[in-house]
Amino acid sequence: VKLLFILIVILCLVYSATSFAIESSYIWSDSSNFEQSLKTNAPINGQNSNLNSESNSNPNTNSNTLNLESGSAILIEQSTGQILYEHNIHEKLRPASVTKIMSVLLVMEALDSGKITLEDKVPCSSNASSMGGSQIWLNETEELTVNEMLKAMCVVSANDCTVAMAEYIAGSQEAFVEKMNTKAKELGMKHTQFKNCTGLDDDIKSGHFSSAYDVGLMSRELIMKHPGISKYSTVWMDTITHKTKKGESQFGLTNTNKLVRFYDGITGLKTGSTSKAKYCLSATAKRNGLNLIAVVMAAPDHKVRFSE
Repeated sequence: VKLLFILIVILCLVYSATSFAIESSYIWSDSSNFEQSLKTNAPINGQNSNLNSESNSNPNTNSNTLNLESGSAILIEQSTGQILYEHNIHEKLRPASVTKIMSVLLVMEALDSGKITLEDKVPCSSNASSMGGSQIWLNETEELTVNEMLKAMCVVSANDCTVAMAEYIAGSQEAFVEKMNTKAKELGMKHTQFKNCTGLDDDIKSGHFSSAYDVGLMSRELIMKHPGISKYSTVWMDTITHKTKKGESQFGLTNTNKLVRFYDGITGLKTGSTSKAKYCLSATAKRNGLNLIAVVMAAPDHKVRFSE
């Protein structure tokens, strides 16, 4: 009976892995033509990126020729910012936890400036611990390092860690959100406004929204200026150690971005989903010297999100 049970478990695992592999078959087009066509574009260091101007949007790529089911999408060549495909890229939509790309960007900037270090111990307030949604169940009596917080933010989209980091850097979530909106303006994100640092309970009417184009802007800023973020956003599985008055306990982390495990060349970045936002994704990848950023928003389900 025990052997039969083990056999059934093995067969279920094999079937699950096979099903995901079939449903997640991704096609990477030949990059040689893209590479040749992008030679004339100015590099990011020249600040002449095609992505920084809405006037460079190609109307011929906005017809949804790929018949995507998602509400909006954009494909960008990373180094130049050239838009390779677009679909409703300026429509204001709910970004869900893709919001955290901006939160992570500000954390990375704080690290680069020396304001904080990866070894800093970050406390957890009652506000942070009560966030709900995706979380690692931080306790008010514990502290985690910035390194651990960043890992939890990128891998499991931890709302409690995101708020704790926001409070640590800016003093309050509200002050941190002001910094988020200031940075959004600096990047030219004209169709974005943040009301919180997590994307939890986001709502367009309340003033929390973004667009595929704008998500592309902040994704590009993060991956170009802070490539070390891939160290965190490509972690498939890891653990966090909770240290409280009751002792120590391990909390398992599994990346919400399934492309990290199954897509050859993936370098990040972030998923997001709520009942209102549906399923969102900003993903970065590299093959044959070609770096791409793909953003999908308002996909009907998680399978479509990853396949498109």
